[in-house]
Amino acid sequence: MIDDGTYTAVLDRFEGEQAVLVLEQDGQDVTDYPVPAERLPEAGRQQDAVFDVAIEGGDLVDITYDPGETKSRRESAQQRFDRLSKRPPKRDE
Repeated sequence: MIDDGTYTAVLDRFEGEQAVLVLEQDGQDVTDYPVPAERLPEAGRQQDAVFDVAIEGGDLVDITYDPGETKSRRESAQQRFDRLSKRPPKRDE
């Protein structure tokens, strides 16, 4: 069972009618946490959306979509991809 508290959650995937959130705390992944997709704020119903969640007694009691953090993480991932996709210079360059 997951400890009560607040977590950052990232929407990892959908499995049927369930949305699977990866809960993070202090920058570390804690656990996968499935919730009915209908419980998610409509604006955040896309993969890699970031939420602030509160858990009490193992149940999700509050969820808030964080569009700023979602955008920041997407931009950071795109920058990493762009850097990795560049060809290394040839030895004679």
